Amino acid sequence: MRIAIAGGTVITPLDIFEGADILIDDGKVAAVGPGLADSDVARTIDAGGRIVAPGYIDVHTHGSAGHDTMDATREAVEGMATFFAAHGVTSFCPTTLTQAHEDIMASVCAVYECQEKPIEGGAQPLGVHLEGPYIEAGKKGAQPEEHVRNASVGDYKDLFSLGNIRLITFAPEIEQNKELIGFARSRGAAAVVGHSAATYEQMVEAVNLGINHATHTFNQMEGLHHRKPGTVGGVLLLREIYAEFIADGVHLHPAVVDMIVRLKGPEKALLITDAISGAGMPDGDYELGGQKIVVKEGAVRLADGTLAGSALTMDQAVRNVRRFTGRPLSECIQMATLTPARSIGVADRKGSLERGKDADVVILDQDLNVASTMVMGEVVYQA
Repeated sequence: MRIAIAGGTVITPLDIFEGADILIDDGKVAAVGPGLADSDVARTIDAGGRIVAPGYIDVHTHGSAGHDTMDATREAVEGMATFFAAHGVTSFCPTTLTQAHEDIMASVCAVYECQEKPIEGGAQPLGVHLEGPYIEAGKKGAQPEEHVRNASVGDYKDLFSLGNIRLITFAPEIEQNKELIGFARSRGAAAVVGHSAATYEQMVEAVNLGINHATHTFNQMEGLHHRKPGTVGGVLLLREIYAEFIADGVHLHPAVVDMIVRLKGPEKALLITDAISGAGMPDGDYELGGQKIVVKEGAVRLADGTLAGSALTMDQAVRNVRRFTGRPLSECIQMATLTPARSIGVADRKGSLERGKDADVVILDQDLNVASTMVMGEVVYQA
């Protein structure tokens, strides 16, 4: 079906077209520019006075609306997908937790099922983000320590057997984990440093081996010191690395968010939510990997006060990064769209409004609230 989105401010995000149209044909972007809407379309969506942008892509999110990736069910992934669509997300990577191997594998299988038989009426999973279990115990954060372990070839070959791992976060400084870097990259997955105590020198080595991405920059990684740049120094200075960050005002001071974006640029800095099942839910007690967590006033913590993911949504993340950094709106949108798409190797079809790409679109009001979300040309959310 041929659809026109007419008269909006289109942010591709690399170009901006005022009062422009987008033609969608059979779920793909057919053209972008002024004066394209015509009588040949089956439906016209009036975007006058609104912003039209690529759908947001969240490559690191554990759950929302009472659902968790580790529930390992189609129902959980669908519940997350419906919630995310209401916040402008059209694609996401359900993210696992450091748990027993069979529990992680069950979650990988549940996501695979949702990829093979696509979800109706929600954002689409692009594949799994494995966060752990091959991490540094001293930087575990909210990851359950009893399941932390070093990489085992048999284990990770099993996890990758369905071909749907998009990212794997681990501590690359641990000797047993180093072979995993090349293995992940050879199978099309981002090799991600996170929950790591790597020195700067170890980070240089890891990048030379293929590390190309960082999980929630600054959080649960060896910090920046003027004589020991640490993991953070490597993430900020090594250009090969895409740097995730959580712009909720809790995980990072706004000035630190600004620093990350200045040092990495919108081409390498990307927004994530790291959301958990309590996102979109009232304040109260929830669970993460068998651990009690408390959602209170926008923050998520374990009983001992350790941050345990977030209650952030991607639309709020875009609003926040604009406020924290003062960057142009197009750059803020890029960090939620094209940059994450590039970071996981799907920019040939996702992340920007260009001819031939999937028609994943979010329509925003002037305050960047979500008015409508489209996946492959189908409206999946309407405010």
